[in-house]
Amino acid sequence: MGLFSSFFGKKQRKLDDFFSRDAVIIDVRSKAEYDNGAIPGSKHITLQTIATNAAKIKSWDAPIICVCASGARSASATAILKSKGIEAMNGGGWLSLYKKINT
Repeated sequence: MGLFSSFFGKKQRKLDDFFSRDAVIIDVRSKAEYDNGAIPGSKHITLQTIATNAAKIKSWDAPIICVCASGARSASATAILKSKGIEAMNGGGWLSLYKKINT
């Protein structure tokens, strides 16, 4: 197994694990971006407000998958949530994740 397939295999296993435990998807893009398309059922909390919403997010008692347009903002959001003791992962771009969960 090559380096890339190993990496993506691990990410897929982690996604599968999170979804099996009723993960919540948080979309951290701007309101305009979110309104133009999003994963159905995802929660919209912008990157700028992730830290101030950490207590609310933690109260959901579920693993969190962060998404954005490309994966950069969701990586930042994931790091913030992890620093607050919340189990989180970067789901990358929302459209890519949407396609993965709807195939």
